[in-house]
Amino acid sequence: MMNSLAGAKTKKKLVMTMSNSLSGQLRQIGLCAVPAQLDDFLARATKARWSPHQVLEEVARAEMAERSRRSLERRLRLSGVKHFKPMADFDWAWPTQIERNIIERALTLDFLGEARNLVLMGGNGLGKTMIAQNICHQAVLAGHSVLFRSAAALLEELHRQTPEGRHRKLRTYANVGLLCVDEVGYLSFDDKSADLLYEVINRRYERKSVILTTNRPFKEWNEVFPNAACIVTLLDRLLHHADVTVIEGDSYRVRESEQETAARRRKK
Repeated sequence: MMNSLAGAKTKKKLVMTMSNSLSGQLRQIGLCAVPAQLDDFLARATKARWSPHQVLEEVARAEMAERSRRSLERRLRLSGVKHFKPMADFDWAWPTQIERNIIERALTLDFLGEARNLVLMGGNGLGKTMIAQNICHQAVLAGHSVLFRSAAALLEELHRQTPEGRHRKLRTYANVGLLCVDEVGYLSFDDKSADLLYEVINRRYERKSVILTTNRPFKEWNEVFPNAACIVTLLDRLLHHADVTVIEGDSYRVRESEQETAARRRKK
């Protein structure tokens, strides 16, 4: 009896050792899904009596699904979209003016294939950033590379680079599938910043799409970039192939704040 138990334990250890060894070997050749669930995979293959062809099919299917998942996670992380409210939570009735058809068409991503730009213009708290984030998220899900940056962050990143580093960054901004420049107009920038933004827009001109959000009409961009000589040319490139939609109304954030304040007072 003791010999039988000892033999069973030895056999179990041997199987575990072989399984661990096989798992390591699979990882060494670049597999990631199957090694993580090798025991379960082998059990399912044995129970279902998979043929060698079926085993290879299942390995390929599992690895493709895992790589697709990891690619999506990586692209979402690199995009910089971060947390946002879904469009299902957007109150279309709140703005006094909004071109819903343009926004819903943009959410289908048809403008990407045409290298068209989208400019969302309007006051604070009307959902411009939320809409842009949703479009960018849809683009990531569809397999596009995306970068979502505030104007301040994008320009600061370019400013602090060495000439060689700036060249690399400009190339990245030029070639990413979809670039979103958020909150142009919230801060004032010098003429060097205007030149850098122009360089980004110009490198993408008629090649790749840009989403840009701004709280300032274009006639006021000279106040955003005082003394900049390139504003007219920048806008010419940005707007040549673009849908510009203006959102008007009161700040939704102010409305939410007032509702929260009123709710707290009622509780008292």
